[in-house]
Order: sequence, then structure tokens, then C-alpha cells
Amino acid sequence: MYAGAKSRFDDFQVSHIVNTDFIHYVGFFQAWHRMFIAQYEKDLRNLCCYSGAQPYWDWTLDSKSVEDFENSPIFDAETGFGGNGIFIDISSWTNVTRQVSGRTGGGCVINGPFAKGDFEVHAGPDNSTDYNPRCLSRDIAPEYGISKLNQTVVDWTLEAKDFFEFDQRVQGGASAESQGYHGGGHLAIGGSLGEMGDMYSSPGDPIFWLHHANVDRLWDRWQRLDWPARKSDISGPDTQYAYPYDFFGDKEYKNITLAYVMDFGNLLPRRQYVTVEEAMDTQGERLCYTYE
Repeated sequence: MYAGAKSRFDDFQVSHIVNTDFIHYVGFFQAWHRMFIAQYEKDLRNLCCYSGAQPYWDWTLDSKSVEDFENSPIFDAETGFGGNGIFIDISSWTNVTRQVSGRTGGGCVINGPFAKGDFEVHAGPDNSTDYNPRCLSRDIAPEYGISKLNQTVVDWTLEAKDFFEFDQRVQGGASAESQGYHGGGHLAIGGSLGEMGDMYSSPGDPIFWLHHANVDRLWDRWQRLDWPARKSDISGPDTQYAYPYDFFGDKEYKNITLAYVMDFGNLLPRRQYVTVEEAMDTQGERLCYTYE
């Protein structure tokens, strides 16, 4: 259906690209991505002979210092997902859309299973679904990462009294400085030039899935802190960049409910639409998984 989708892995990246302008800075952001990563895990098992579970990256373990972040097992070339890209100096560039402080890479990943020559990203950048084979780029920003992904930030987010407040703390603002731990994780790996920093095509970096599994784990953790009340607590706009994410001016919107219908196109087997209610309980009939 899309020229850039040459594999099932690509299907997920392209699905994210075509939905990006509808699924971020909205009230169903976390519900949509929960279904997204759940389907990815199912496909790993059913199509790829994978017998494990979808791993998550608990960033707090690696965010106590810059050294800890740089030496995270996630970046190990043998047992992890490989490391940074070659450094590209952009100090004289005038067209950089994402200015991330302390960035250290920007070019092709140089080691590990997703290094140049061993792995290709096929769709993107931005909202393009055309076939565009290229190396995976990373632009790791350790100082930025530890400022957005540490235990204090996570604890503060989990202290939110209702979902409306919690979701705002997770998603944050529009600038790099105002990101919550969701965007903070993307930019800590993607920096200014890396794939993970691309709002549209970020699933092209396999670290995306570990990052979003942890975002989902923390939502589940927040829900379980008061399950009777929070199993049905959902709110926020149905339209991107509407209140409280109205960074660029007022927009008309409706508040989402459990009955709100999320569109997954052709990604899910035999189903295009899923209600928010179906995504509220990881241990429910629709999803049926837990976090260790």
C-alpha cells in the first residue's frame, strides 16, 4: 500500500508516519501507542519466531549520571542495540528544526546489529512514506537524557492526581526543553538529526519499541496505584494541538471518552478500529499482558 513498506517492520513505521498528526498531543496518545506496541509484540512472536516478551528500557537505571547513560547496556554493540552515530557538526546550520543540547552524534550508527551496512530504514524522514533506503542515524544527547528520564521526573509524573494531569506530564510541551519523559526519551536518542527524534518516522529505530514499552509500563503503573478509579480515567482532546496542548493557538475539539474510536488502518489483523476502552487494561481480554 505504501512504497516505503518493504517488510512487516516497515508496516509499523509507515503506520506511525501516516497517523502522527492525529495521535500525538491528544487524549488517546497513550492508548493508541499501547495497542501499537502490543501488536508489535504479537507479530514478533507469531511472524518472527521470537519466544520472549517485548523488553522495556527503564531509563532511570541509566540516568544517574552522563557516564551511566553513555554506558547503558542498551547501547552495547554485542548484547544491545548498538550505539551512537558519527558526530556531525551542525553549529553553522540554519535549517535545523530540533535543537537538542549536548547532542553527540547525528550520522549513521557505527556499531551493533543496526549499524550501517547491516540495517536500513526505508520510510521517512518526516511524513514521507516513499521508499527511501538509508542508514539508521542516532544523535545521542546524554546530558539532555539524564535531565528528562531520571527518577525524580518519573516520580513527579506518577504523582499526578488524574489522567488529564498525568498525560500532560508525560507528553510535555512543544520545545525540547519542555518535553516530558516521552519526548525526552525520543530526543535523548534522536537528538537533532537522529531517527528517534523524528516525530513521524521514529519507529524506524528499534530502540523506539523499548522506549514506548516503558512509557506504557509507567501508565500501567500509574493506573494500578488507584485501579478502581483509574481503570476508566481518560480525558483530553480528540484533535492534535488543542487544549491543553494548544501551543500554536486555539483549536476546536471534543473531549475523548472510553467510547472514542482509534483508527489503525490496515495494521491490526481483521480490525481497523479499536475503542479507547479496549486499551485501558493491559491485563484485560483484548491485551492480556503484564509488566515485571
